[in-house]
Amino acid sequence: MKLKEFYKKNKLEEGMLVEFSSKGSSVAGTIIPSLNENLMVKMNTGYNAGFDITKIKDVKSRGKAKGVGKAKKKAFAKNSKLPTISILHTGGTIASRVDYKSGAVYSSFDIGDMLTMFPELTKMANFDSAHIGNMWTDDFRFEHFSLIAKEVEKAYKKGSAGVIISMGTDNMAVASAALSFVLEKCPLPIILVGAQRSSDRGSSDAAMNLICAANFITQSDFAGVAICMHDSTNDINCAILPACKTRKLHTSRRDAFKAVNDTPIALVNYQNGEIKFLKKDYAKKSEEKVVLKDKFENKVALMKISINMFPEQFEFYTEKKFKGLVIEGTGLGHTPGHCPDKISEANKKIFPAIKKFVDSGGVAVMTSTCLFGRVHMHIYNKGTDLTTLGVIPGEDMLPETAFVKLSWLLGNYSKKEASELLPKNLRGEISEFSNVETYEE
Repeated sequence: MKLKEFYKKNKLEEGMLVEFSSKGSSVAGTIIPSLNENLMVKMNTGYNAGFDITKIKDVKSRGKAKGVGKAKKKAFAKNSKLPTISILHTGGTIASRVDYKSGAVYSSFDIGDMLTMFPELTKMANFDSAHIGNMWTDDFRFEHFSLIAKEVEKAYKKGSAGVIISMGTDNMAVASAALSFVLEKCPLPIILVGAQRSSDRGSSDAAMNLICAANFITQSDFAGVAICMHDSTNDINCAILPACKTRKLHTSRRDAFKAVNDTPIALVNYQNGEIKFLKKDYAKKSEEKVVLKDKFENKVALMKISINMFPEQFEFYTEKKFKGLVIEGTGLGHTPGHCPDKISEANKKIFPAIKKFVDSGGVAVMTSTCLFGRVHMHIYNKGTDLTTLGVIPGEDMLPETAFVKLSWLLGNYSKKEASELLPKNLRGEISEFSNVETYEE
């Protein structure tokens, strides 16, 4: 049976509320568009799922779902006694809501919408906003970081006490690292905030993340770039996470963001507003001016190492005249390159391909796919061989942080200067030691 025939037989259509059983389980939700012959349903949990129509029984229609409309926007008078926070919108789930009629998630909020949904914010500060874009973070280019940084500079010149940047979570940690390099001097707090679940869902983390970020900006002396997201799956604390040492480590949990080889800067209690600093060596608010270095070299790549690689994969970057290459190597910082038997013959040409890239003027840096720990390229001969080829050890930098750092260095400095600055700690991206302190809530 085709999906159209299934719809007709059961008097169903897209946007309709439906209940049925499938493989012994009860299912309830809204029918959404399908790209195949399965019945697609946005379930009451908020997740989309596909069901084999031949396994569906006891279908019951419960009428049509309603599209989601905006709440009536409220007017909020500015309070002259409160500081002003600028919110820069780039898109993402935090600015989204679900249309339960279509099952789609779409962005819809301006600053008035946001304050209407989260009126608690108006007790902390006055707010203004700038719309930078409505985009997935996967679509970021280096130039977008320059665009965002220039909006930060405008906010600083207007006298904002701090800036909240709302964006999608998938590459939010990459963006925070990039902005920390671009903003060479940053005397005010720049807090990136996202949400794993859209703002109109009961389980949304948007309100708590935003409110904790605003509280942190107005009630602390922190300056610089950081991320504010849930510290755990409960609604007690948000963590203020270091810009260059944070990774999204889960696809959907609200506490997906964790510091790697580092600890959070602070915890912000959502219930009472208390701020608990876990670090003492953070930059503080000052009277300095914002200084931007916002150039990036576009011809920089991030390459993940795996087994069964071919020299052509490495040769590509020389042929295409790339100027920088971050290698996400295995273990302590390794790539294929040795030939222990006849099966490994293809490996023989990999080290020469890497050397050719370096000899052609490219800068290569080694990080580790392990994430935790740091590269040590003088323990095994494989690592020593790679350093002899000219590969620079990346210490304990996260691969994506090394990627944006190398691009930024090559965009603002000579190749020699970039190579010298690469293994040096500029924005907290490299730890002196790799032992990780623990903390208690």
